[in-house]
Amino acid sequence: MENKHRLKKNKDFQSVFKDGRSTANRQLVVYVKDKPGQADFRVGFSVSKKIGTAVKRNYIKRCLKEAIRHLDKDLGEKDLIVIARKPVCSMDCAEIDKSLRHVLKKAGFSREKS
Repeated sequence: MENKHRLKKNKDFQSVFKDGRSTANRQLVVYVKDKPGQADFRVGFSVSKKIGTAVKRNYIKRCLKEAIRHLDKDLGEKDLIVIARKPVCSMDCAEIDKSLRHVLKKAGFSREKS
């Protein structure tokens, strides 16, 4: 995933948490905030230390980044935050991808690549 598609600053995260809407399933929570005039979508990831060791958390983040990369690039002018919940620690990348697609579909993103 390109660097321009990443949310990194705390104030950006807080803005999405404060003004965005959330959608969840058992494994993931997604916060979405519309950003009119923004050229591309941006995504931030949060994986708590409760999930596991640093190796496991980094694996989950890599899987989430790969899943976002496979989605349609036209996610719109939005900021997204993806938060991993405890059941994610026992999933592989294909299951994480499927779960992310499910929660994004619930959030209103239905246009995906196959």
